[in-house]
Amino acid sequence: MYHMVSPHGVSKKHRGLRVDPAMFERQVAWLAANDWEFVTMSELSERDFRGGKQVAITFDDGYEDNLLNALPVLQKYQAKATLYLVVERHENDWSVKKKAHHNSGELAAEPKLSDEQVRQLLRSGVFELGGHTLTHCHLPSTSPVEKAHEISACRSTLQETFDTPVTSFAYPFGIFDYEDVDLVREAGFTNAVTTNEGIDNVDQNAVDPWRLRRIKVSGKDNFWAFKIRMGIGFRGYL
Repeated sequence: MYHMVSPHGVSKKHRGLRVDPAMFERQVAWLAANDWEFVTMSELSERDFRGGKQVAITFDDGYEDNLLNALPVLQKYQAKATLYLVVERHENDWSVKKKAHHNSGELAAEPKLSDEQVRQLLRSGVFELGGHTLTHCHLPSTSPVEKAHEISACRSTLQETFDTPVTSFAYPFGIFDYEDVDLVREAGFTNAVTTNEGIDNVDQNAVDPWRLRRIKVSGKDNFWAFKIRMGIGFRGYL
């Protein structure tokens, strides 16, 4: 799970969301050198989450640096990725929807992908699109009618705008309940990812396609911490 691939700024806020471009390349190069198969979320779903040493790289929200800094690296190592795109992402500081005191405006000012840049990502053959609601809403504080619209209209809008299938969904902030899972399923998505850390292995446990875990890649971590996360799914010790 990535968000931004960009140098760390002066502000310490959201630093965990920023992975330095040089570190990102080191991580992807290591995955390629260690025989990981890069797959998209739709490919994982089509395989019923079965297979060998597979890794699905995902990006949340839709930051411009995903095109400028991440795409060249992914192309260099013949990797793939799924972008969970917020439809109304421009000048949108969704961090305040979870915690009101996160009102720095930093996320609102962060450059987001334009529609044409999204099309460029899709034309590259590296990226596929996933849904992330219309506005990156905070589902617990959103009414049932509004959240149903946020989820279903997100999928239909992305498919119509970019003329591409959208089959995977990411819960905003990783916060959801049983009702939200049902709404995602009813909207036509075939799987959904959370921010719950860990590794889903169909050979060891039953995989819930609507509550898929992800490995959080933090800009605060060094390379050793990244390798540990790839081994056990979260920050800790092998």
